[in-house]
Amino acid sequence: MSSETEATLVRVEPESTPSTCIIWLHGLGADGYDFEPIIPYLKLPKSSAVRFLFPHAEVMPVTVNGGAPMRAWYDILEMNVGRKVDKATLIASSERIQRLIDEQIAEGIPADKILLAGFSQGGAVAYHAALTYPKSLAGLVALSTYMATAEEIKLQRQSSNYQIPIWVAHGERDEVVQLALGEQALTALKDMNYNALWTTYPMGHEVMMEEIEALGCWMAQQLKL
Repeated sequence: MSSETEATLVRVEPESTPSTCIIWLHGLGADGYDFEPIIPYLKLPKSSAVRFLFPHAEVMPVTVNGGAPMRAWYDILEMNVGRKVDKATLIASSERIQRLIDEQIAEGIPADKILLAGFSQGGAVAYHAALTYPKSLAGLVALSTYMATAEEIKLQRQSSNYQIPIWVAHGERDEVVQLALGEQALTALKDMNYNALWTTYPMGHEVMMEEIEALGCWMAQQLKL
């Protein structure tokens, strides 16, 4: 039985025994329920046996929000273009997600059938968790986010995921995570010789239907649904 209980994540099981898994990380101040409604709009094949896991970040004080406690994967210290963050907490959250991946493998889902997705803060954690994970994953999705630990990833990245499929999307009018931050992440990926599919959409800090449908098609390809 998974050590991640219903108190720490939202679990959506398929009708049949799951053969694949999508782990999706929410943004700052949200929780695991935030992206649960998106599942039908991905339009994955009805016959696919996909388990969805939407972990809740822990509640912690967030400096840029006046120290107010909220669900966060890590503390944000400055909301400038450099986006100064508490890297130690981000990496700890990444390690928690890697343990969750380990649990899925222990339950019979191979690593190459596990896909990691993240939005905003969740995307920064997803970048670190996927690229430093020691087994080959099915794919990495980074939505409206940035790479806060590029230097650490360069040192810790694993050859098992040098060829990981990566899907990156960003809003052209994003005022929370500026487009330039998403482009910086893309540059960092290229500098490390990762191949990423990059798409921008006419939106702010959000997701839109065109994006979700395109993502669903890509997910189905990577998971061979």
